[in-house]
Order: sequence, then structure tokens, then C-alpha cells
Amino acid sequence: MFKGSMVAIVTPFKNDKIDEAAFKELIDLQIKNGTSAIVPCGTTGESTTLDYKEHDRVIELTIEYVKGRVPVIAGTGSNATKEAIEITSHAKKAGITASLQISPYYNRPTQKGLYEHFKAIAEAVDIPIILYNIASRTGVNIEPDTMAKMARDCKNIVGVKEASGNLDQMARIKKLCGDEFDLISGDDALTLPLLSIGGTGVISVVANIVPKDVSDMVSAFEKGNIKEAQKLHYKLLPLIKAIFIETNPIPVKTSMGLMGLCGPDLRLPMCSMLDSNKEKLVKALKDYKLI
Repeated sequence: MFKGSMVAIVTPFKNDKIDEAAFKELIDLQIKNGTSAIVPCGTTGESTTLDYKEHDRVIELTIEYVKGRVPVIAGTGSNATKEAIEITSHAKKAGITASLQISPYYNRPTQKGLYEHFKAIAEAVDIPIILYNIASRTGVNIEPDTMAKMARDCKNIVGVKEASGNLDQMARIKKLCGDEFDLISGDDALTLPLLSIGGTGVISVVANIVPKDVSDMVSAFEKGNIKEAQKLHYKLLPLIKAIFIETNPIPVKTSMGLMGLCGPDLRLPMCSMLDSNKEKLVKALKDYKLI
């Protein structure tokens, strides 16, 4: 259902407000360069520091600016099941194509708790749901067996953004969940390896600054041009390393500021980069000829 290069888009700020004009330009840039879906209000979009009205507004703006050109997969998860249902219900009314549901964070539910959480959301809001598995942020891993049970029992749970960094786990998910379940990379450095084991695409951070190269890499693989996909993969790797040198989205937003795509403004507790890391980032951007 969902494939290609999908961007985990940043939320641009200006004077601590959503920069709506810049956001529209970013969406147009992505679609122009082959991005296959826009994913607002994820980790990269600083969803954790958006208040409820802002969160709703970003989703509404995305729908308005995309104008049906590509799918919109909005981050609408929470560590409280009731809250996740409320946010997802609002987003459905706004017109999203699908929901990205992060594992409940901090409270660290059991596998049974994870299953019941996602099942409750899937039953309450009848739209496609993509799970977001990133234990490094949430403190809990969705095990492949749990994922397979959800895929069997909840027909609108259609895929996973898998950011475990564990290719063995990803292969197990693919085997257990089958071809109808979209296995999507949540780690830019592993996009090509994931495609090789049956993945459908990536929800990408680096696509914020090089959307065409990420789109071209996935497209080359889909067309069977493995050498071209490998060439782009190795071209992207040093840049990917640089944009994760500090906690996402600090480096990618800093990059976008340096490139003039949007302001580099972040919200606390996200803060400006250490000078030593910024020097490394600037070098990577120059090497890539982005600045």
C-alpha cells in the first residue's frame, strides 16, 4: 500500500510559531523531487513539543498543501490509548491517508499491552495504520510475533516503520507478516538492505535535504537497477552519518537552515548543535555540494 521514498518532514518554526509559508514550500519541494508520501508530526516533525492545537494544525496544513498529490501519513500516536484514538480520529476527519502509530513510550507496556493498545486504535478509527517501532526512543520493542498477530487480527494495520536497526528482526517480520504487510525502513542507512529483503520503501529523514537522491535510489532498486541503487546508497551514507551525529532532528534542521530551506529553529529540550559536531555537519554538506 505504501512504498517509495516517504519523507518524515520537519515542522519549520519562526518566532516559535509554525512557519506555514515555509512548510508549504517544503511540501512542494518534496513532491517535485519524487517523494511518494508526506509524513508530518513524527519524531523529525518535533511532535513531542507541539501542543494539541499545533499538532492538529500541522496535519490540516499538510492536507491543504498536498492537495491529494501524494498520500499523507500523519503521526497520531501517544502513550495513552484514549489520547491516541482522539488524535487519530481528528486526523481522519482532516483527511489523512493513513496513521503512523508509535509504540507507547515511557510506560513500557508488555507485548500483550502493545497488542491491545494498537488493536483498540485500529478498531476505533477505520483507516490504514502503520506501526512505528523504535525501541531506542520508546523503551519497548514490538516483537515480530506480536506484529504478526496484529496483522492477522486487525485488517487496517497494514505495515510498520521499522527502526530497530536489526535486519534479522526485519526479515522475521517480513516472513511472519507476509507480502501484504508493508515493511518500511525507519533508518536511512538501512533502506537499501531493507529493500533487498522485501521492504517497500523508507520514511526518511535525509530526504528533507536530498529528496531526489533518496527517491532515485528506491526507484532504481524497484526497476532492478541494483548498481545505480548501490551507487546512490554509498553516496548518501556520509551525509546520513552526519545528520544523525546528534539527536534527530537537530542536525537535519540545522542543515536546512544552512541550505536556506527553512529556519533552523528548534524547541527545547532540542537545542543548537555543539560547535565540534556542527563543523562535521558543515563539512558533510559541503562534500555533498549542498552548501
